Amino acid sequence: MKYVIGVDYGSDSVRALIVNTGTGEEVATSVKYYPRWEEGKYCNPSKNQYRQHPLDYLEVLEASIKECLSTSPEGTAENIVGIAFDTTGSTPVFTNEAGTPLSLLPEFAENPNAMFVLWKDHTAIKEATEINELASKWEIDYTSYEGGVYSSEWYWAKALHILRQDESVRKAAYSIVEHCEWIPAILTGVTKSSDIVRSRCACGHKAMWNEKWDGLPGEEFLTTLDPLLSGFRDRLFEKTFTAEKPVGKLTEEWAKRLGLTTNVVVAGGAFDCHMGAVGANIKPHTFVRVIGTSTCDIMVASREDIGDNLIRGICGQVEGSVIPGMIGLEAGQSAFGDIYAWFKHVLEFPLNNILSKSTVIDDEAKQKLIKETTDKIIPALTIEAEKTPIDESTVIATDWMNGRRTPDANQKLTGTIAGLTLGSTAPRIFRALVEATAFGSRAIVERMRDEGVRIDNVIGIGGIALKSPFVMQTLSDVLNMPIKVCKTEQACALGAAMFAATAAGVYVTVEDAQEAMNSGFEHEYIPNPENVEIYSSLYKQYQKIGEFTAAHA
Repeated sequence: MKYVIGVDYGSDSVRALIVNTGTGEEVATSVKYYPRWEEGKYCNPSKNQYRQHPLDYLEVLEASIKECLSTSPEGTAENIVGIAFDTTGSTPVFTNEAGTPLSLLPEFAENPNAMFVLWKDHTAIKEATEINELASKWEIDYTSYEGGVYSSEWYWAKALHILRQDESVRKAAYSIVEHCEWIPAILTGVTKSSDIVRSRCACGHKAMWNEKWDGLPGEEFLTTLDPLLSGFRDRLFEKTFTAEKPVGKLTEEWAKRLGLTTNVVVAGGAFDCHMGAVGANIKPHTFVRVIGTSTCDIMVASREDIGDNLIRGICGQVEGSVIPGMIGLEAGQSAFGDIYAWFKHVLEFPLNNILSKSTVIDDEAKQKLIKETTDKIIPALTIEAEKTPIDESTVIATDWMNGRRTPDANQKLTGTIAGLTLGSTAPRIFRALVEATAFGSRAIVERMRDEGVRIDNVIGIGGIALKSPFVMQTLSDVLNMPIKVCKTEQACALGAAMFAATAAGVYVTVEDAQEAMNSGFEHEYIPNPENVEIYSSLYKQYQKIGEFTAAHA
């Protein structure tokens, strides 16, 4: 038997998965949380600053794979032939000439600007605006294959913001690397930034890379944007590669650290949602929703289907970013589960600020009570929200608490809750927030269809898809489409495993790996015709409130 490992780096944790290449059986899995991130280090939510230390990534990688191996049948480690990684993105970091993230150097060990800038970091809104303004005037619109709107969540905006903000980083920075490119590089012993294998997925969707203009935006464009970007283009890269291609094999050091052999092939990296769509067995005309703290919506299409069509307002269309040889389309929402978590946090105020200071019970009992109560908030809200008839609540919300990713990226936007009365209860507000996330999803589907993209079916993956029938039924009703939910809880890691199997030569193509290793579906949600009609009317109200909010942003 041959096995592969798929590693999925999420916003809060890493998930490692050992998979049988012949059957797709999930042999072992492990989830490890980033220790520094859990402590809230290097982040400032009030400024939308979210940074992660590279040591978090390395430590949890080692711990998760070792735990997987410890629960696997004897002999598994010797028969692992490949490993592949997906990460959130765009999550770049500045490096020195050796390709080492600056935060791994002693002088930058505690400097957030020298760390990986997580996808949800929105400190670069000003820089994104400047990129859009310049691109609209330039001879070549470098944003045209990225939906025509550049986002503060992406590569160049983040890089420029940090160069402007931090002189010490500016002086030390030689190059830039995405998280999904760095992990394969360090495991295969790359010691020069110029030798790092660059991800077609990351560079095409977030760094304005396209073969049409010979790679990255021209030096003149970048230096007109800001002279601080001078020289980076020459020190970065010209070519990018799809993720099924081998990067190399594990070094002796990493083979020993992970408990594997040096025969393990390391595949190229990509973003989590793109590999997740592969894990969900994506096909043309299928709309895959990766539903978590945010959402990422992925589709694939043939060159013949897309032709010269440039789809407005999405997060890019890139050949080979999902399945090699096909055009990958990306869209999504900047917040989904994060909106529910925000509301839960609001409701926790008396627990964290009143009960926690109580002297009636001892500290251990207080902490236990607080945890038990907070864990029950979302389930209790869900039960009560489901009892509320759709047409009885006056509350309508928008889903822009973390800005808008698509359609038409705008991180300046803020969320709105309208129609509140003295009779508005927490469950009714929660229901409005769930409906808002579904309405935001519908806006993406409608944009795709308006732009000529055919959508025949929807697949949902991720924790919310598997664990919240209320959210998924609401989404099905709002979209007026059936939604299949993947059986596996680790679709992104499973997709990475498929790329690992292809890179290791077990399968010739990613599609072959999909056919053999997919998990199938757990459930299918069917739209309720009565709810569909009501939601079509409420969606128009959502659009009007959104127009008002956007006009006053």
